[in-house]
Amino acid sequence: MLKANFITAKEAAGYIQDNMTVCPIGMTLVSASEAVLKEIEASYLETGHPANLTLLHSCGQSDRKDGIQHFAHEGLVTRIIGSHWGLQPRWMEMIANNKVEAYCLPQGQIAQLYRSMACGLPGKMSKVGLGTFVDPRYEGGKMNERTKALDDIVEIMEYHEEEYMFYKQIPIDICLIRGTECDEMGNLTTEEEAMKLEVLAGVLAAKRFGGKVIAQVKRVVQTGTLNPKAVTVPGVFIDGIVVCENPDVDHRQTSSWIFDPSYSGQARVPQNAIEPLPMSVRKFIGRRAIEEVYPGCVVNLGTGIPNDVIGNISNEEGINDDIMITVESGIYGGVQAGGIDFGIGQNLYAMIGHHEQMDYYNGAGVDVTFMGFGELDGQGNVNATKMGPRCTGCGGFIDITQNAKKVVFCGTFTASGCEFRFDDHKLTIVKEGKIRKMVSQVAQYSFNGKLSREKKQEVFIVTERAVFKLVEEGVMLIEIAPGIDLETQVLALMDFTPIIAKDLKLMDEDLFSDGPVGMKDRILAKSK
Repeated sequence: MLKANFITAKEAAGYIQDNMTVCPIGMTLVSASEAVLKEIEASYLETGHPANLTLLHSCGQSDRKDGIQHFAHEGLVTRIIGSHWGLQPRWMEMIANNKVEAYCLPQGQIAQLYRSMACGLPGKMSKVGLGTFVDPRYEGGKMNERTKALDDIVEIMEYHEEEYMFYKQIPIDICLIRGTECDEMGNLTTEEEAMKLEVLAGVLAAKRFGGKVIAQVKRVVQTGTLNPKAVTVPGVFIDGIVVCENPDVDHRQTSSWIFDPSYSGQARVPQNAIEPLPMSVRKFIGRRAIEEVYPGCVVNLGTGIPNDVIGNISNEEGINDDIMITVESGIYGGVQAGGIDFGIGQNLYAMIGHHEQMDYYNGAGVDVTFMGFGELDGQGNVNATKMGPRCTGCGGFIDITQNAKKVVFCGTFTASGCEFRFDDHKLTIVKEGKIRKMVSQVAQYSFNGKLSREKKQEVFIVTERAVFKLVEEGVMLIEIAPGIDLETQVLALMDFTPIIAKDLKLMDEDLFSDGPVGMKDRILAKSK
């Protein structure tokens, strides 16, 4: 009978040789093979090997301290190709200081590239990325000076007189995956994971190039006891299996939880057990933003304010069953965790693969997406990916915003130190932020306003004091908050002059109230 190859975490690290391309599968700290990652780091610090690696990852994979932060050593990795480093401070520092070659590609394109490589294609064509910093006519996804002189890993191609991006294949030597349990033959399940991710696609991509697959699991069961439908990766594709010795530390379901069955679908918690958020500027922005939904729409939540507040507000207002909230990780419905646990949720209705979710976002396009933003200019261009030398990367931002039917950008009007007070149904600016976000020219094209206007995409920018809409002529101011002075607290703090709507409105005073504000009745009264 076929037998799995059970090895230690230290032996697993020994599979990785100098100059290899390593591809871990995970998101935040979900599905991070911590026991193996720690041994790879320890080996490099003790012996100087493995060295000169290429690290390929679709999602951000850290909680600010673990995950692929273990690879963040100069010399261990020479080239990083990924999508997001916002929860990886050491990687952002290395990229900013030119300690590594750094390419940033859209998250969904990397995840789908695994599947393209797995079926023998030389890369992946897509319209995602055109007109953004990933486009080789702009920056080619090169995130620092060290990388600018290097070859492009994306190119422009033409097919039937239309332009496409072509994402070139990146051969994988080692794929690191994680599962809940495996049998003695190595067949692996992921039932206690909080996401499905693109595990099998990554595995088969590695196999296409003769690469090795290393899996970390919690436990081993007898062959023949697993439901075949529950098997995520057949054992014949796995070259080494590490049974985690300390799962409470090195095999956590996510950063904040060792294991909670309500995040992996084995249990549900009472809806009233999910506490409403206290009133804050983030909740206020989320309330105004969520006024843009309508009954039956499918919603996407990006990182930051959207994911941290929109789901909770929807639960508090009782509209969770009237709209369908999704996250790029592949989850549907429920109430989303935030911050370092982005991408998971309690009381979900469905969960699909990460790359499959991106198929929907790239193809049909989600009805409404809520996204954060860093800078906005007068043409409607948005920078959400690089502020000065600090490079967070795009994550799924480009995949989702380029194809969504309606985009709602959410963020404060200024940044760095702004403070607010809500009283008497109005907004008071206690302390103004030090950094302007309404600029004459964005530093990086994460979202191309010109292309968006050409295809007549609905786009709103919601802040605590002003709401803007992208129109054919540019950026239009359509609402301001009660208590805000238009000239001194809005226009004077912008580096461009917006079009001002003839019927400039005040934001709804009910948004300032504590407790539910009757959002359900207003949303149900809408027609699409």
